[in-house]
Amino acid sequence: MDDVVLFDELTTGDGHRIAIATLNAEKSLNALTLDMIRLLDARLTIWERDAGIVAVVLRGAGERAFCAGGDVRGLRGKLIDEPHYPNPHAVAFFAEEYTLDYRIHRYKKPLIVWGGGIVMGGGLGLMAGASHRVATPATRIAMPEITIGLYPDVGGSWFLQRMPAHLGLFLALTGAPLNAHDALIANLADHVLAADAYPALLDALQAASWGEAHARPALVSALLNQLEGQLGDALPQSNVERNLLAVHRLMNKGDLAAVSAALTETAFEDPWLADAAKNFRHGCPTSAAVSWEILNRSKHMSLAEALRMELALSVNFCARSDFPEGVRALLVDKDRKPRWSRQLQDIDQAWVDGHFESPWRDGDHPLAALK
Repeated sequence: MDDVVLFDELTTGDGHRIAIATLNAEKSLNALTLDMIRLLDARLTIWERDAGIVAVVLRGAGERAFCAGGDVRGLRGKLIDEPHYPNPHAVAFFAEEYTLDYRIHRYKKPLIVWGGGIVMGGGLGLMAGASHRVATPATRIAMPEITIGLYPDVGGSWFLQRMPAHLGLFLALTGAPLNAHDALIANLADHVLAADAYPALLDALQAASWGEAHARPALVSALLNQLEGQLGDALPQSNVERNLLAVHRLMNKGDLAAVSAALTETAFEDPWLADAAKNFRHGCPTSAAVSWEILNRSKHMSLAEALRMELALSVNFCARSDFPEGVRALLVDKDRKPRWSRQLQDIDQAWVDGHFESPWRDGDHPLAALK
């Protein structure tokens, strides 16, 4: 089990240490399992308390992906084998994943995520909260949960709110992919480095003079800015920049029925918008309705409040049929013909509200300790 996340430490020239964690499941695109979550959370806790560690780097093995999300195939199997409510496997997986995400958001040392290649779902949960988020020209980010009957979790209810022009709602409803340039605009990345710059990053971190703890985040930013300057003109064109006003107009219609009509009835000339609209049309209607409600409810929530809401949502999605069916259609049988439980016109407010009902009293909530 221990080799699913690799840990290393490099000594700096001034006697400090750089910590490196590598998600080591290259064949599955470093998809997160509960074992990986537990190992990473435990080690981040140790490193945060170790005065000799001045910065942490988190990356994925291989060139194809930082992390393509959570191991939803494995979770689906456990939901089918043990149909309890709340399902203990779902509670453990999501509660510990969200605790890890929260730790990263609140981490007291510079934490650099090397987000090269595919960054989806749970991978974005790891990346979004890091102090220094690095994309490369090969980065492909998405929250495609609508395609499997889920919703953008891992803090998505919090960070999607912080994007311009209703872009977060658009991404939740369509699962549209983002490149590195898009990620800068969407506030999901801070720097874009060349895909082969990782060794140079480690060299720069080791060669730096680390000084006082309060100055270290700015030091890391300066190092990354220097490396970013070597990228030249390799930054990809931004689909988001080109379409941001169109996204705003599509999403700013007041209710989901009007947004749905715009996405399904408009003939989009832009291929990125056209593909996004297609994803919406084929996506899970309940996911769309709940995602709309999530972004209305979470506008003024703290991160901790949002994650507690998400845990209830996730165990409730696991208890209904759309999530197992969506995973079956996309990842198990791969027929891409999910049989969704409801169409959008058949969804009422009571069905949506039921997804938010917590199976725990406040003091018993697994994430009650998050502040």
